[in-house]
Amino acid sequence: MLHWPVVLLSSGVLLGVRALPQGPVTSSVTAPSITVSTVVASPSVPLSSSIPSQVPLPPTQAWCPSKIFCAGELLQTVNIAALYADPKTFVDKPTSKSSQEVLSAFQAITNDTEGNIVDFVDDNFRGEGLELEAVALSSFNADPAFLNNVSDPLVKAFSQTVHGFWTQLIRQTNQSTLCPEGTESGSCESSLIPLNHTFVVPGGRFREQYYWDSYWIVQGLIKSQLYDIVKDTLENFMDELENFGFIPNGGRIYYLNRSQPPLFIHMLSDYVAASNDTSVLDRGLPLAEAELKWWAQNRSLNVTSPFTNKTYTMARYAVNNTAPRPESYLTDYLTANDPALSTPLTEDQRSNLYAELASGAETGWDYSSRWLKDPLAGSASDQNPKLRSLNVRGTLPICLNSILYKAHLLLADLYETKQTNSSSVSTHRATAEAIRAGILDLFWDPSKLAFYDFNLTSNARSTVFNVATFYPLWNGIVPDELLSSSQNAFGFFSSLNMVLNRYNGTYPVTFLETGLQWDAPNSWPPHQYIALEALRALPSNVSSGALPTPSSDQSTFSLIPDGQLLVSEDALPKQSLIGNNNASTSGSSADINKLDGTVFNGGNKTDGEGWAATLQRELANRYIASALCSWHATGGEIPNVLPRLSTQELNVTQSVNNTGNMFEKFSISDVDSAGRGGEYTVQAGFGWTNGVVLWVASTYGNVLVAPQCPDLLAQATSTTTATGGSNAASSVRAAPAITIALAFVAAIIMA
Repeated sequence: MLHWPVVLLSSGVLLGVRALPQGPVTSSVTAPSITVSTVVASPSVPLSSSIPSQVPLPPTQAWCPSKIFCAGELLQTVNIAALYADPKTFVDKPTSKSSQEVLSAFQAITNDTEGNIVDFVDDNFRGEGLELEAVALSSFNADPAFLNNVSDPLVKAFSQTVHGFWTQLIRQTNQSTLCPEGTESGSCESSLIPLNHTFVVPGGRFREQYYWDSYWIVQGLIKSQLYDIVKDTLENFMDELENFGFIPNGGRIYYLNRSQPPLFIHMLSDYVAASNDTSVLDRGLPLAEAELKWWAQNRSLNVTSPFTNKTYTMARYAVNNTAPRPESYLTDYLTANDPALSTPLTEDQRSNLYAELASGAETGWDYSSRWLKDPLAGSASDQNPKLRSLNVRGTLPICLNSILYKAHLLLADLYETKQTNSSSVSTHRATAEAIRAGILDLFWDPSKLAFYDFNLTSNARSTVFNVATFYPLWNGIVPDELLSSSQNAFGFFSSLNMVLNRYNGTYPVTFLETGLQWDAPNSWPPHQYIALEALRALPSNVSSGALPTPSSDQSTFSLIPDGQLLVSEDALPKQSLIGNNNASTSGSSADINKLDGTVFNGGNKTDGEGWAATLQRELANRYIASALCSWHATGGEIPNVLPRLSTQELNVTQSVNNTGNMFEKFSISDVDSAGRGGEYTVQAGFGWTNGVVLWVASTYGNVLVAPQCPDLLAQATSTTTATGGSNAASSVRAAPAITIALAFVAAIIMA
């Protein structure tokens, strides 16, 4: 979908807000009927056109043996034909015939025209996602206990509505359509990894269970008291650990060469704590060991610190891969075979790039300037030069090592819960302490009061400040400099204070606008949760003082330690105003959201509140505003509580026929909008967004207030549009002209 003009504020006053009405809270939530829609092939050239010539096939990938859904002649040819806007569509289509029949039909194609490839796919494949089906939630309670924590009527009603969204996202394997094992002789073939238990999908194109998404889904399911679904989710992961030795990125065979941030043990611990069900540990503890063993054997290396000369065993993301990712085949293919390249990449260079692209996907942050050798390469509309500078395997990430540190501690605690294996307890705690020492040595900069990734290529800390700085505190690592000084502790969070005062939304991934989806102006639900948990990790002796304020002629940017962001104030992402201008880039007028004792859409000031509690209240409210306002702006309504917007208003967001989107990511500059950028259209659904809403509602319900959302009609009359200006909150990546690009590729290949 297209998006709409960005916002909105002037001199701290919101122009043209719509104050959301409030009414009585209803308790009826009806489980909907789920239908699976099939994307129709839509080539961008006439069906009589020949498909462009291709580069030689990449090597066969041993981890992905399918001749249909893995790298090979069939997959490359279908992708070169560019039948679908999203390359994932094709690899999610089960065949309608046996593998051998499909391969024979492909070999029988004598003329590679668009029309012949369309006919081949139509004749031999079924609708994507048909191997899964919706399932009723027998344990669903429309009035979970956490709602009692929410005092504001509208926020309570919205939280209850979001709680009801689980009924739309619950899935199980559809046994009636499942392709049998032994694909060569079976009646059909599918890319699905069948699961034995129910699970929650993120939503949109993400039709299967995903690894790190599930952590925040689990946080919400726990608040919704859906413990059986949490346990089923864990059982699915345990099945995968038994079958594969690790937990893949997602539930498709094309993910079997990579994982995602290893949060299984975190989920296992949270489930046991919430449900008191320790029986799951009989199976879970040995498989938790398998999880950590896989990361130690496949993703760890020894690193000697240039600061202390000490050597640590640290982890990185590093996927062995020499072909385009099947679910992003055309995207990767065009990145590696870019027609703009004056000298085509060699086969070794292409293979290295494909490994970097897959490693970026393993991080969950695909893609971000934190992984780039050259963040300034290319442009927002041409990201290929950036992606060709990926250095994921040459980066030790703050986030991964912080997660593994806590995983070892949690596993030690779980052994103690079962009162078993004391040697394992001491082993895991010793391993955790060694990782902690490495994190503080390699990643922590005490002068800048921030954590930075460690660049193995330069043997130095990265200079790209990003939201991963909060991961160590979330996982229980608080540097001494923060424990001993309130001023330092605030300095660590000072950029969050600046964001809340300067922008309309929540905390961004970075402060660099590259066009990549894990950069500004995007903010992601998991990171708001992590920032809140990081604030909660501070002891009261350094967090109970008053919130620092800048001098009268400066903005809150002046409170950030020198060099922490490595971005000058006037180079920060802009906050748009209604009209053809942006907010001031410096001085006190840059803090356009600042109010008396709080910020706009930051909740109500509380007397005696310490600075950390203030930032928590403000961020929690701002997150609810982002989720609720963007959902309402795209057709969301709550009977008897929140009326649907007018047709005229919904026309602004092209949502006349929509019923509200829970987006996977948001814009820091417009709480009515989704984020932008990336390889695919912004997704609605959305599992982790819902989970964080419910966690925030449960945790901060007594300080949440109804948000004031930007007036869509006022925005529509603005001359600042979503297609103009570097900070426009568009949800759709400026995609390459695929047909033209492929034609250029063909010319290069044939030259």
